[in-house]
Amino acid sequence: MPAQAHDASTRRPSERETFNLNAGWLQFTGDAAGAEQAELDDKGWTGVTLPNAFNEKQAFARDIKELSTGITWYRKHVTLPKRAAGGRVFLEFEGVRQAAEVWVNGRAVALSENGVTAFGADIGDALVAGDNVIAVRVDNDWRYKERATGSGFQWNDRNFNVNYGGITRNVKLHLTGSAYQTLPLLNGLGTTGQYVWADAFDLTRHAATIHGETQVRNAGDRPRRLGLRVEIFDRTGKRVGRVDGGAVTIAAGETRMLAAETRAAGLDFWSWGYGALYTVTTSLIDGGKAIDSVDTVTGFRQTAFTNGMIRLNGRVMQVHGYAQRTSNEWPAVGVSIPPWISDFSNALMVESGGNMVRWMHLAPSKQDVESADRVGLPQAMPAGDSERDVTGRRWDQRKEVMAASIVYHRNNPSILFYESGNESISEAHMAEMKAIRDRYDPHGGRAIGSREMLDSKIAEYGGEMLYINKSGGKPLWATEYSRDEGARAFQDDWTPPFHKDSPSYNRNQDSHAIEDVERWWDYYRIRPGTGRRVSSGGVNIIFSDSNTHYRGDNNYRRSGEVDAVRLPKQGFYAHQVMWNGWVDPETPATHIIGHWNYPAGTRKPIAVVSNGDAVELFLNGRSLGKGDKSLGFLFRWPDVAWHPGTLRAVSTSADGRKSEHQVETVGKPVALRLKPHTSPRGFVMDGADIALVDVEVVDDRGRRVPAAQDRIRFTLEGPAEWRGGIAQGEGNHILSPDLPVEAGVNRVLLRAGTRAGKVHLKASAPGLAPAELVLDTVAPPALAGGLSRDFPARAQPGLLTRGPTPAGASYRITRSTLQPAQVVAGSNPAEAGASIDDNELSRWTSDGKPDTAWVEYRFAEPVTLSGVELKLVGWRSRAYPLRITLDGRTVWEGETARSLGYVEQAFAPAQGRVLRIQQTAPTADRDGFGKVVELNNAKAAGDTGADEIPPGWRLGIVEADFHGPAPQQ
Repeated sequence: MPAQAHDASTRRPSERETFNLNAGWLQFTGDAAGAEQAELDDKGWTGVTLPNAFNEKQAFARDIKELSTGITWYRKHVTLPKRAAGGRVFLEFEGVRQAAEVWVNGRAVALSENGVTAFGADIGDALVAGDNVIAVRVDNDWRYKERATGSGFQWNDRNFNVNYGGITRNVKLHLTGSAYQTLPLLNGLGTTGQYVWADAFDLTRHAATIHGETQVRNAGDRPRRLGLRVEIFDRTGKRVGRVDGGAVTIAAGETRMLAAETRAAGLDFWSWGYGALYTVTTSLIDGGKAIDSVDTVTGFRQTAFTNGMIRLNGRVMQVHGYAQRTSNEWPAVGVSIPPWISDFSNALMVESGGNMVRWMHLAPSKQDVESADRVGLPQAMPAGDSERDVTGRRWDQRKEVMAASIVYHRNNPSILFYESGNESISEAHMAEMKAIRDRYDPHGGRAIGSREMLDSKIAEYGGEMLYINKSGGKPLWATEYSRDEGARAFQDDWTPPFHKDSPSYNRNQDSHAIEDVERWWDYYRIRPGTGRRVSSGGVNIIFSDSNTHYRGDNNYRRSGEVDAVRLPKQGFYAHQVMWNGWVDPETPATHIIGHWNYPAGTRKPIAVVSNGDAVELFLNGRSLGKGDKSLGFLFRWPDVAWHPGTLRAVSTSADGRKSEHQVETVGKPVALRLKPHTSPRGFVMDGADIALVDVEVVDDRGRRVPAAQDRIRFTLEGPAEWRGGIAQGEGNHILSPDLPVEAGVNRVLLRAGTRAGKVHLKASAPGLAPAELVLDTVAPPALAGGLSRDFPARAQPGLLTRGPTPAGASYRITRSTLQPAQVVAGSNPAEAGASIDDNELSRWTSDGKPDTAWVEYRFAEPVTLSGVELKLVGWRSRAYPLRITLDGRTVWEGETARSLGYVEQAFAPAQGRVLRIQQTAPTADRDGFGKVVELNNAKAAGDTGADEIPPGWRLGIVEADFHGPAPQQ
């Protein structure tokens, strides 16, 4: 398997070597005088394997504001192999939270304070023969201040950035010769490493020009004449391209960029759900011999961001995915997880239909970025932020982490967007961020923007947090939507544990899934193909329940489509149905929300999510009729009498294709069943690996019992540590050996030990047959001098589940857009053009008089119209009584709906030249969306214009689109 990006090549041997330093550390919680000195007696310290957070066991047991903080020390003893004279030695820390000071043999070699980016240290001058001690002091204080300036960091935030303190990401050691390719570590080393990109795409012939660029340093005492060789290898190890650049002389102490390019054909382009990766090996050539070779694992794909749409490999892709906390944490282990767990979690996003993950506030871990490459999950990468623009040193810190993060991740094909802020930033700041992108990643095909930025001339994408945006220019997609919460345990009003369903962050799963459908419909109905101005979609917040920023009655957020141990909720399956295409659904799919186990006499509503045109429901073969369709994907039967048996939904599309889903009544619970999940290598006893084990309550036919809540007692024996699972009640059952199943299933974590032996797990519950599981374990390769050449990520195979980017259009054109030639208004006529200017931060409003509350849109010639789509001032709280006429004939009259953005007034196709919109009665404000915290404040009202434009006789239009029938094909 290939090495990971910027590691010593496994394809072309050279003087360069890369080692895994995760194993064999010693940890001490608290400050320890003299702990940086090599001679300190550390025999009483605790042995740990990295990644490690000293407070990781508190994950999901506490609100993040209550996580332990303080000083933590780490020490590691290493003995280096012999190396060439003049060779260099570098440490690479992928991340430490918050601030880290690093010593080697008592000599300070690095200070990293931002808690986000990777950093490096050149430690060659601090080394001695034999035993060397690396010591790291970590401070995770929420109030940590930068030493040189006294400034805190904006993102060291108790709401959003969970504070798992320690060396929370991987550590590596790199050995090079005196002439070498640098590492992509602006923080600490000030170097940029390798940069690989593709252009001149020929999508039909699967060809592109591949560019390899690398920063080279001659640390020797004489000039070196060096050339650059670039080789491209596919996933099987076959070389598919090679080019040799000309040799240049590099002076002693000089740093220079070397570059080469080659045309390659027959390429598999990286795509959504298609983790087609290549290894690009850059080698320094001296006298025909490779003296320094580096592997960069990357992929090639073409992007475009125009006409309000996103294109990947030439195909339009409406964003439908997740705004996920960068921590991406798990109960009782926090962020300290092996690579296969990252793939397990991230692949579930793709399985649910997600084609974008927007990591929130902070740059993601290298492990998660590379995982997204492997599973085919496009990403939006922030750098460091909390929730507002800043100035002074805090803004400079944001620029620094953006630059460092771009350099570190610019070879990862899954990153399509760079996010400059979790809220709008000034145009001057946006220009600074774009300049950073243009300096460090000018060719990577990635748009840079920020949340909001609707009218920015510089940002290349934008989109609000909750509201609905359309654009005919840069793509606009919602950066967070559908914020409601619901625990997996609470299924519906008829299933224990009974729970009052509430739209205020405490939903049951049936209504939570329906909410997911309703909120997605806002974006899907104005998708590409629905006019000149469209929505590029949005990301649902969040994917997995998170320890951060909760809203409901738990101490963690339950907005996920899976719970904290990645067991799916009903919304997961709803998304699978709606999101299985690039824009329009491409595969017929249907899902019945809920189960079919109830007491006799139960009557309940049934909801089905389907991408078909009609759905018929059958109970034990008897038709219950066709459901009432709403929200594009939802079909309902308001009152169905329960009888034991099989409930089956059959969907039919207009083209005759069918899909179906059924749920059945299962028997009484009789037994437990255990199912393990381990890495492709097995359960590796390296002190860091994790095994997941599912426990189910089943009937006598082995079917899961969906209403089971049995409390399970676990007994663990062997070289593994119990980390348990999560469930409602009793401190969320974190670390407890007793926890209940929810909806008949739960999942627990076992952390690997460091010795050989079998792991025995037993599960029991009163009245049920117990289950037992034996896991064989795998010994990791032995350390040599504290160093390892074993990298678990290399065992991850990558996924090609969705196949290459499909040919053909991803959407149907369902209507045309007609553009008026002139706008005339009853008042404030100079502003009337703002209502059609494709700028959602401008608007036209009338002057408050009944007889002037009108506007006319005049077309150059007669047009056929069938609807008007409006974004009206105060859209969330204000309904407008309107009359719409076409050449004097009324085509629509009524009251507009309150919305999160646009409302459509459809009417029978009619022809004319002058469309008039007139207000017919005064408006009044009334919130249409209840107690949504993010909407229930003055700023949210300001976002809609309701604070500046009073209700009454004031017609206010932010944007108006005029639609007619779809053009003839």
